[in-house]
Amino acid sequence: MSEICSTCGLPKELCVCETIAKESQRIVISIIKKKFGKKYTIVEGIDSKQIDLKEVTKKLKNKLACGGTVKDTWIELQGDHKQKVKEFLVENGFAPETIDIR
Repeated sequence: MSEICSTCGLPKELCVCETIAKESQRIVISIIKKKFGKKYTIVEGIDSKQIDLKEVTKKLKNKLACGGTVKDTWIELQGDHKQKVKEFLVENGFAPETIDIR
């Protein structure tokens, strides 16, 4: 017998909690400058309780061939990758109308 998800009540293989969570996020992608004028792409608004930020960060770093980390509740990537990050998030199930680029 498979495990049952405590949130939606479906078996773990059929669980839709993460899909629903992806559609309800309000994500903001922005650029900040740090030491020595280096640019960093910041991805804020992904709920870390519903979606694994470390897994998303790992996939983003792999796709964009850059360094990055998870800080508190946001993802920090080295370089200016605003448009590419948005494309990646849309490919992975996040709703395009909920992603703002600043």
